[in-house]
Amino acid sequence: MHKVCDIELGADILAANRRIAADNAALLEKHGIRSFDFLGAIGSGKTLLIEKLADILRSKGVRCAAIAGDVAGDDDYQRFRKHGLPVVNINTGKECHLDAHMVDHALEKLDLGSIDVLFIENVGNLVCPADFPLGSKTRVTIVSVTEGDDMVRKHPVLMGSSDILVINKIGLAQIMEVDPETLRKDAGRINPHMPVVMTDARLGTGLDRLLAKMGL
Repeated sequence: MHKVCDIELGADILAANRRIAADNAALLEKHGIRSFDFLGAIGSGKTLLIEKLADILRSKGVRCAAIAGDVAGDDDYQRFRKHGLPVVNINTGKECHLDAHMVDHALEKLDLGSIDVLFIENVGNLVCPADFPLGSKTRVTIVSVTEGDDMVRKHPVLMGSSDILVINKIGLAQIMEVDPETLRKDAGRINPHMPVVMTDARLGTGLDRLLAKMGL
């Protein structure tokens, strides 16, 4: 009986999250905001990618903002602020993912009428966030070659629900003895329709192609 109660409680939580995510999506659409949920492990390069993409977009007159999700601290929040982005910091405490309710409250703190593109940086994790949509239009998952060539196939649930896969830090592939094509092929087996983009955020490699896949 205990297991049945746990399953029912979990189902209720996920259903409630989906309802709030739908409300978030409707609110963002009402304001004409393109929203992107960036997921990836700690050190995959999520923050730097968002910084670089936001800089490119703002040079074209696109108004960007961010929500920074972390278990604790405000390191990424401060980085986004230095890039001139309107940003809200979310600390999840013991939770290993953002949820739609947290994002709902963060949206209340942003001037939605002055935003064209919203980047939501999720907590550094490739497991927990998979079951918690936030209301973003596009889910972008980042893996880096420094994490090994098995990162994609080890996380089939998230890969199956992602809209774009970014393989980052490709400039280090040879040093790490990792073949990015292995990651690409694994992604194709799990989610054949998901675009895969190779990038090196430090060098700016692949960023234009990533923006194109994001419809920007």
